[in-house]
Amino acid sequence: MSSSSPSATSSETSTKPATCAVQKPRVFSHPERPKTSSSLQVQKTISASRRPQTTATCSAPVLNCETIENKIRENIQHTWRGILKACKEKDLCKLGEIPVSDFLDIAEKFNLDLSEGEINQITKKYDLKKNRRFAYYDFLQNCVLLLNPQESSLLQRVIIQKPKKPMSPGPQTTSFFSAMLRIQPQILRCWRPMKRTFKSYDEGHTGLLPIADFRQVLREYKINLTEEELFNILEYYDKTLSSKISYNDFLRAFIQ
Repeated sequence: MSSSSPSATSSETSTKPATCAVQKPRVFSHPERPKTSSSLQVQKTISASRRPQTTATCSAPVLNCETIENKIRENIQHTWRGILKACKEKDLCKLGEIPVSDFLDIAEKFNLDLSEGEINQITKKYDLKKNRRFAYYDFLQNCVLLLNPQESSLLQRVIIQKPKKPMSPGPQTTSFFSAMLRIQPQILRCWRPMKRTFKSYDEGHTGLLPIADFRQVLREYKINLTEEELFNILEYYDKTLSSKISYNDFLRAFIQ
């Protein structure tokens, strides 16, 4: 106990290096607490959140205007021919696109009943080349022809069954759109009996018909395709050159 006298303590303190006073705070910071993987992850997250965001992380997602298109689909079903004609009159170079300002005038003329926000979304989606021009053929294709697969709810009644093997479609050319749009009004008037006739020709219940039978059914309902129109439709629905066409896929483009 005599060694702990004030004189002994003071002499011992005097012999220690001056750096001890600087090293003392390191003892109390996080005593004997090794960094676990979770704590390292938290630190990485915090440090990452402090970094400024780059343009890559802020890229906008692809626009989905399905709700807007569904809203105006019923209106366009009755006016699309007038809209197409008006767009073609503005499209002097036959590029399938017109200035956005011209499309806005046409949309107002045909009473598409779009809000300012909906117009901004639609024009942004169909400004495919980012040059302030509106791709009206693509717009009408999505609103009149239902070529792209769409999600259906469990409560929705399935009008035309989807094939067991998904179709691998060919190119969607302007000539193909023109042929499909031309016969769309006739298909809408008679697609139910036409579907039954397709099935009567399909004795093997495969969902496929030879091209000759497919064309014959269309002729029975006064739908006469030119050779060019038939070629463009087959180029899309018979990409693999099997000489057969899925009549359900064909009808589904008009009915949903």
